[in-house]
Amino acid sequence: MADTALTAPLRSPLSQVADRLAAVTRTSGGAIRLAELPFLAQVDVRLDAKGAAADAVGLALGLRLPLEPNTVVRAGESNALWLGPDEWLLIGPPDSERDLESRIREAAGDEPVSVTDVSAQRTTILVTGPRARDLLAHGCALDLHPRAFGSGRCAQTTLGRTQVVLVARDEPRAGFWVLVRSSFSGYLAEWLLDAATEYA
Repeated sequence: MADTALTAPLRSPLSQVADRLAAVTRTSGGAIRLAELPFLAQVDVRLDAKGAAADAVGLALGLRLPLEPNTVVRAGESNALWLGPDEWLLIGPPDSERDLESRIREAAGDEPVSVTDVSAQRTTILVTGPRARDLLAHGCALDLHPRAFGSGRCAQTTLGRTQVVLVARDEPRAGFWVLVRSSFSGYLAEWLLDAATEYA
């Protein structure tokens, strides 16, 4: 019987523009840094925020699910993003999606829970540097001032007419994650590259 297993190495959606993204740091004099963070584990979870499963899942993952709208909770390399009253996006290091899924299902027990691996749906673009907020403000209708969208905040929004999940990272000078559907990532990367020319 023929071996049908995939043997080709994984290729990230933005691998073809990685050098151009990296060049922005140099051309902007460090004002902007762009990079793809490929293959992060992304697991969508839906459950009753007031039910027993929410606490059990939080304990199993070592981070509580945020209950305040548009906030992020981080523990180590894992992040939980509030997407709705009963929906969260868990983000972890590459290849951790199966572990996240099994821990969530085991913790929830018989409680109703929906767990979906959406890792292949999106890629992540890192936007950082002293002018990162200014760059994003060119194409985002959100008020990105730190008082309105400070560290530890997230939102489903549009950037350059592309639907994204925008995350203000809570580490010092960590900038933003822009989670974008893989099929739109090339367009958004070109938009960011074009907008970044202002800082060259």
